[in-house]
Amino acid sequence: MDSFEPDGNGANGVNGANGVNGADGVNEADGVNGAEHALPPPPPVIPPDVVPLRPEADNIPEPVKKKNVRVPIARRGLGTKGTKIPLVTNHFKVNVTNIDGYFFHYSVSVSYEDGRPLDGKGAGRRIIDRVHETYHSELGGKDFAYDGEKSLFTVGSLPRNKLEFAVVLEDMPSNRNNGNASPDGHGSPNESDRKRLRRPNRSKTFNVEISYAAKIPMKAIGDALRGQESENSQEALRVLDIILRQHASKQGCLLVRQSFFHNDPKNFADVGGGVLGCRGFHSSFRTTQGGLSLNIDVSTTMIIQPGPVVDFLIANQNVRDPFSLDWMKAKRTLKNLRVKTSPSNLEYKITGLSEKPCREQTFTLRNKHAKDGEDGEIEVTVYDYFVNHRNIQLRYSADLPCINVGKPKRPTYIPLELCSLVSLQRYTKALSTLQRASLVEKSRQKPQERMSVLSNALKINNYDAEPMLRSCGVSISSGFTQVEGRVLPAPRLKVGNGDDFFPRNGRWNFNNKKLVKPTKIEKWAVVNFSARCDLKGLVRDLIKCGEMKGISIEPPFDVFEENPQSRRAPPLVRVERMFEDIQSKLPGQPQFLLCLLPERKNSALYGPWKRKNLAEYGIVTQCIAPTRVNDQYLTNVLLKINAKLGGLNSLLAVEYSPSIPVVSKAPTIILGMDVSHGSPGQSDVPSIAAVVSSRQWPLISRYRASVRTQSPKVEMIDSLYKRISESEDDGIMRELLLDFYTSSGKQKPDQIIIFRDGVSESQFNQVLNIELDQIIEACKFLDENWNPKFVVIIAQKNHHTKFFQPPSPDNVPPDNKVCHPRNNDFYLCAQAGMIGTTRPTHYHVLLDEVGFSADDLQELVHSLSYVYQRSTTAISVVAPVCYAHLAATQMGQFMKFEDASETSSSHGGVTSAGAVPVPQLPRLKENVSSSMFFC
Repeated sequence: MDSFEPDGNGANGVNGANGVNGADGVNEADGVNGAEHALPPPPPVIPPDVVPLRPEADNIPEPVKKKNVRVPIARRGLGTKGTKIPLVTNHFKVNVTNIDGYFFHYSVSVSYEDGRPLDGKGAGRRIIDRVHETYHSELGGKDFAYDGEKSLFTVGSLPRNKLEFAVVLEDMPSNRNNGNASPDGHGSPNESDRKRLRRPNRSKTFNVEISYAAKIPMKAIGDALRGQESENSQEALRVLDIILRQHASKQGCLLVRQSFFHNDPKNFADVGGGVLGCRGFHSSFRTTQGGLSLNIDVSTTMIIQPGPVVDFLIANQNVRDPFSLDWMKAKRTLKNLRVKTSPSNLEYKITGLSEKPCREQTFTLRNKHAKDGEDGEIEVTVYDYFVNHRNIQLRYSADLPCINVGKPKRPTYIPLELCSLVSLQRYTKALSTLQRASLVEKSRQKPQERMSVLSNALKINNYDAEPMLRSCGVSISSGFTQVEGRVLPAPRLKVGNGDDFFPRNGRWNFNNKKLVKPTKIEKWAVVNFSARCDLKGLVRDLIKCGEMKGISIEPPFDVFEENPQSRRAPPLVRVERMFEDIQSKLPGQPQFLLCLLPERKNSALYGPWKRKNLAEYGIVTQCIAPTRVNDQYLTNVLLKINAKLGGLNSLLAVEYSPSIPVVSKAPTIILGMDVSHGSPGQSDVPSIAAVVSSRQWPLISRYRASVRTQSPKVEMIDSLYKRISESEDDGIMRELLLDFYTSSGKQKPDQIIIFRDGVSESQFNQVLNIELDQIIEACKFLDENWNPKFVVIIAQKNHHTKFFQPPSPDNVPPDNKVCHPRNNDFYLCAQAGMIGTTRPTHYHVLLDEVGFSADDLQELVHSLSYVYQRSTTAISVVAPVCYAHLAATQMGQFMKFEDASETSSSHGGVTSAGAVPVPQLPRLKENVSSSMFFC
């Protein structure tokens, strides 16, 4: 079975994550009623059939020239090619009966007694719950859906348009027990102790104002199912998703966008370093061709190991005992984490650590036994206070810093061993290679296992008992949705000597085969950065393996061994010294350098070495960290080297002839676009935008890349077109279009096919209007009269729709689709034989000016999964998108050791704080800039 492609399907896009139904309830400013604050006081009663007008952007006079805004195109037809197979998908059919009702949207503002707005996220839900309990009758007995921030929804209206309440909340004992501390409550501090500990007052009063904002007809959900999406339908679905979040929140779950994590140690998997993978569920409503469905999937997030703080620190720093800990590092790691203290069982946020150890750190205690004339205050150590005044035994905290849970000017110290980390606290830093490997190992699931876990999840969640869903008339079926998939035939490949090759199960190999266009390697050398390895044997086997594949490799000019004294030097210095050695001994510049690195992953030498070769000298280089060298390993290395040096390993037969539908008929450039961001914990690392483009039309197997930095976490690429003067454009597109022109026999592309990775549905319009506009401007800047036709396709991997082959060969009703009711989207899973364990890629066709048929476009996408030069397997997403990702990652390594100030420039999008200078990447030397250096 070569690849399969369910005809469209359900999740209309990314998992509500960063989609429209965004994070903890989009606050009002992002919601559909964007201009809430500008509303006049609402009329006292609203007739049931009137939808209030909100100030819209179009009411504001604007310049006459109005640009046409592009929106995603509708589906034109369905694909028919391939063998039909029955599949089931993790979508559960939803019925909505109350379609005549309305959701009423209210703005919520919460403030302290003195009028200051509520800070911090956590308390909002508790306060609104308290309002609901205390003022049930004043609220007309209505249930709420609250997003945790500033929006609240009801089915039908509240008694009045503006309601104000005051509620009182006590300091809550910790409710997330993790079974490690003994919350027995003995020795709970008395009132005077509490004052001494400078605990704030036990209870606080909050003022809550609920004011009418808008009403959303529920029939908008029905409209969306007929393909008539509107702001109202997006909002109505958002309300349903908020109900799911609130339902999970009431069960004590950690909420991460539309994913929910229960506090159950059975769901935790230790991945090392004090970090646990926590298994939970994604759950969101989706409009599909088959109607409304609930998409449920397994989801994992990373959390801090709960329990004694000291155990977490020991695991986090990988040391033997608390006396070996690096406390500066510990302070950074612990900041803002929540702990529960024993024996009082109260919860606090860590603000820091004490300067001195527990037995030396002092604070002022009021002496209640002071006689007249004696000092009413005494200095005591934290240790003395807890052991002698409170009679709490401390076993090991005396010589360790205390945890500070107070304010900067008024610290509150608690001995380390009395503090336990509360469960379900997210860990947002990037995982190390080992942690990642451990996570993958522990979260693998066979398809049937996953199906039973998901069926179970639906039972556990017990949505039928959710009063808000009941009042919307929502019921959810318990069976997986059945759909029909089609298995597309694998494309035929060309290898050396004109031989044909038919991949099986998305795989092929070069056993006894030659590469279709092998290169010659003549002037080359080997560089060894202290890797332990039989170098002579490696070179001998590489030459022999190359010969079998058709690559003629001369013996290397020399083998450069690193001077042992350099081993301890910083990476940059090691690379500099190695280059001095190379320059002094080689007669001229080598064509190629093979570099041996001592560490298999994340070698600190990798970035500096690549940068030196590609940006300063223009030398093609391949890094390896040989542990087990066999024929397969060497073949894989040679595939990469051959592609980098301008060879080709295999071609599609339709490229060779050339007979690709639509693409072979007129000059066509294929682009892959991706932006990679730093890990969630790094907010100041520039994002890296990469665009790769096909060259030498009619080929679709050769690509080159252009890579730039931009402001951190900015998803839209801002340097596609970059005017720097009247006659100069320094943007990415110009570079790629000129290369296509020179490499394709002086022809401009008539057709430009764009594959864009990594954007959610809420950003589709930006890709169509902001990025595409830049690309069109770059074309016009080259030639005012040139009007190429565009195709724009989004490739999404991080969605939550999975397909399974049902164990029973039941027939599937062919009309039951899970794709979007209107938009042109389809799912494609190119590495077959793996169905159910791989995530299919969800492709959304936003624009097609060329007029592809569904079958031709799906075939092109499928073929582009087979042109990836680095491996002999079909890949899960089209090759240009993978290449863009590789190019961004590799050039991102250049930045890691870069001193930001030295190459800083004022380029970089505008963030909320204004323009941010972003360090620029060095440009690659001309002779390697058009190579597949990223392979």
